[in-house]
Amino acid sequence: MERLIIALVALLGGMVAALVGWLDSKESFDARKFGGSAVRSLIAGIVFAAGYHLSGAVSILDLFYAFLGGAGVDVLSNRIAGSLGNGSFPLSQNTDTTGEDDPQEPKES
Repeated sequence: MERLIIALVALLGGMVAALVGWLDSKESFDARKFGGSAVRSLIAGIVFAAGYHLSGAVSILDLFYAFLGGAGVDVLSNRIAGSLGNGSFPLSQNTDTTGEDDPQEPKES
């Protein structure tokens, strides 16, 4: 049960980091980018909880470390993915499922 709590706190840390980043950007809300942060935070929470060795009851300090760990993993992976061109990693960049060409893109002749 303690590992589940640590995973949820790490997930919460990543989600708070994503929310603060969105508020700081002053852009309109992009569910794709926020979804990418949610997936990265979920993975971080699972890894953090799986690798966490509990020696007793969970303390406030343990939860604080999990929160910072989740936030840190999301922020670092967001910076790395953004510099590689896909800020919403692990979600795909193209969300157009209609199969039609983007009217904004010029057609090649």
